[in-house]
Amino acid sequence: MQSSTRTYIIQAVLFILTVITTTMAGAEWMYGNIFSFVYDFAYLLMGKGAEKPVTDETVKLLGWPQFLQGFQFSIPFLAILTIHEFGHYFVARMHQVKVTLPYYIPLWFGISNSIGTMGAFIRIKSVVRSRLKFFDIGIAGPLAGFIAALAVLWYGFTHLPPPEYIFSIHPEYARFGLSYPQFAYENASGNIALGDNILFWMFKTYVADPARLPHAYEMIHYPYIFAGYLALFFTSLNLIPIGQLDGGHILYGLIGKRRFDVVAPILFGFFAFYAGLGLFTAESFATGSNAIFYERFFYLAIYIYFLYICFKRASDSPMTGLMLSLIVVVGQFAVSYIRPDWQGSTGFLPFIFILGRFLGIRHPDTDENEPLDAPRIILGICALIIFIISFSPTPFILIE
Repeated sequence: MQSSTRTYIIQAVLFILTVITTTMAGAEWMYGNIFSFVYDFAYLLMGKGAEKPVTDETVKLLGWPQFLQGFQFSIPFLAILTIHEFGHYFVARMHQVKVTLPYYIPLWFGISNSIGTMGAFIRIKSVVRSRLKFFDIGIAGPLAGFIAALAVLWYGFTHLPPPEYIFSIHPEYARFGLSYPQFAYENASGNIALGDNILFWMFKTYVADPARLPHAYEMIHYPYIFAGYLALFFTSLNLIPIGQLDGGHILYGLIGKRRFDVVAPILFGFFAFYAGLGLFTAESFATGSNAIFYERFFYLAIYIYFLYICFKRASDSPMTGLMLSLIVVVGQFAVSYIRPDWQGSTGFLPFIFILGRFLGIRHPDTDENEPLDAPRIILGICALIIFIISFSPTPFILIE
């Protein structure tokens, strides 16, 4: 009983911390600045002692009013995340599988490059022996979260503020009026755009009022839109049919262990191939001095070792992992030579490392391997469609 109480306290504390960190992160994304206490702390680290920082018009620090505005991001985003996790939770309980309530993971860096959390998870405390149960538990979360994300996106795109709203975020744009995009982005370096997926494009094209639709560089300042977009992004990541991701449980339920152990490593290889495409090219090795050549060769060796770590668990033989790594690198060089304009998205590489090294590419076997019935197969196809329309090949585009 004491252990259960302690667990509930830990879960409650993590949830409260996550509410705080996502609210702060939301405010930072909305206003593009940091909180005053972060500025004070950074000032102290620079050796200014206890002297009070002096701000000017270029340093617009955030305080309590902006923190409260951050709830416009944290509430819808955490609502979607919570609905997703409780989709898993209730279906697991329905199948009499012992699971915990969600553990939320707060994560905040104090600058506008985090979303305040690394997500949430529930722990399965009993062995799942049925392929059907894995399917049901795996698909419940993404389906529930996807419906919630649709609701948030619909609200965000149908309740866009007047175009002048952007002047409260960027007062410096006001002097240009509503024609600010013609002048404000002469030097667009440092701006962030959200990479389209099919569903997000449809909302922008067919749901939003064109007169109120923000510029691509300003989408991150609209909390409901940003929260819905992130929800789609994380839903699509969860639906990747590899290992013990939700998509892995779904695909395992659809095709069984034997086929899954063939298909999942192939999909993982394509994912890794795309992520690192363009990172190293034959042209980059052909130009520059010998010192630059050896430096690039050194980084290439590190990259191959990174892929080896990711592929090592794809097979029982470590040599197979090394061969797969070399095949991916050679393929990337070949494609980059033929189409140097094709680029992958290196932002996926940390996720590929987590998949390959920790979550695993394969799926645990089950004692009961009964095939799915027709309604579940239809749901599995729906999950595949959701993945296709929600996945952004380049989710965040940093203008350099």
